[in-house]
Amino acid sequence: MSDEIKTQPEPALPPDLVPPLPEDAAPPPAAPEPAATQSGARVVAGKGLKSFARRALDGASSLMEWIFGAAVLVVGLAVLSVLPVLNFLSLGYLLNVSGTVARTGRLRDGFIGVRKAAVIGRFLAGTWLVLWPARIVSGFWQDAVLIAPGSASTRNWRIALVLLTVLTLWHILWASLRGGRMRHFLWPAPLRFFRWLRAPDKYEAIHNTVLGYVRSLSLPYYFWLGLRGFLGALAWLILPVGILLLASRLPQTGAVLLSLPGGLLLFLVAIHLPFLQARFACTGNFRDLFAWREVRALFRRAPLAFWLALLVTLLFALPLYLLKIELTPLELAWLPSLVFVSFILPARLLTGWAVGRAMRREQPRSAFFCWLSRLTILPVAGVYVLFVYFSQFFSWNGALSLLEQHAFLVPAPLMTL
Repeated sequence: MSDEIKTQPEPALPPDLVPPLPEDAAPPPAAPEPAATQSGARVVAGKGLKSFARRALDGASSLMEWIFGAAVLVVGLAVLSVLPVLNFLSLGYLLNVSGTVARTGRLRDGFIGVRKAAVIGRFLAGTWLVLWPARIVSGFWQDAVLIAPGSASTRNWRIALVLLTVLTLWHILWASLRGGRMRHFLWPAPLRFFRWLRAPDKYEAIHNTVLGYVRSLSLPYYFWLGLRGFLGALAWLILPVGILLLASRLPQTGAVLLSLPGGLLLFLVAIHLPFLQARFACTGNFRDLFAWREVRALFRRAPLAFWLALLVTLLFALPLYLLKIELTPLELAWLPSLVFVSFILPARLLTGWAVGRAMRREQPRSAFFCWLSRLTILPVAGVYVLFVYFSQFFSWNGALSLLEQHAFLVPAPLMTL
């Protein structure tokens, strides 16, 4: 088999379906300041100390914003992953993570949209905070309705609630227009609001800002990528999972005999599908989801990286099966998905890194490393297949838990997608 990979040309995409570019990790370093003269050394030193303190403070603030945005992003993906149809967005984002890392070769480029998620998180946190006065007044009004319905006190509390609600909504809107940071929610800046009312073209600026932010989220791209990635994974999984489901309905002897070929097929799919998905996300070509020969050739160029990525992918998918022992209440269905996203995101990063590492090498590694990786892949994939097979006996969903292939899809069962 030839080790040369045929590069598929990327199809032209509409503007809404163009993959988002990775965010810049840091601004370029500032130019060095000119050397200070002896007479002005103290002044320059003082300015240098203040400049260093300002840079340290800005760096700490930027780091805290990044951590906050990453947490909001993980929670948002977890919530989306349990919503029918919208969970294609979650799957598309996770696929794009591996595809972006495969294209650039840098793990940090896989953290896409963290700053944009921080904007949404600040808005939600600020809104939650400023709604508290209205909640308190609403509680007083409801108590007045129970104690003395129709009284003057009840009417006064109702009027106060209406006025406070209107002011709160205005405050939320104005804070969002100013940038949506926490300080904007804490102080309304009324004088600035009146100056803003006299500014020309203010509504056009709002429209352009909101529209630009929504477009920067690349939601159509993520949805289309997730839908195609799901259909391709389903085409690979439908045969082995279907055989295992059929075996679960047969008597014991027939179930064992039929489960063997089903488990073997699932074993072969498990060692190829993560890298097929990463290469598909990298090229955008749907046919790459079925180019298993090319993936095998890539494996020979980075066998140890492929083994590590597969180990993390399959190992991190197992804890979610343990969360299926008891039925999760509907209002808490996103909590297991939070575990899923927290575990599968590093796996997607490593998978993209392994594929990108192989694509940048021209020659395969030595036969020793290739065979060492092949032999160590066998127990990894074997344990995963056995765990998935026996999950039907302790999962709340029974044999239908076989449809929940967390390593390759979102945590919701296939029938809810």
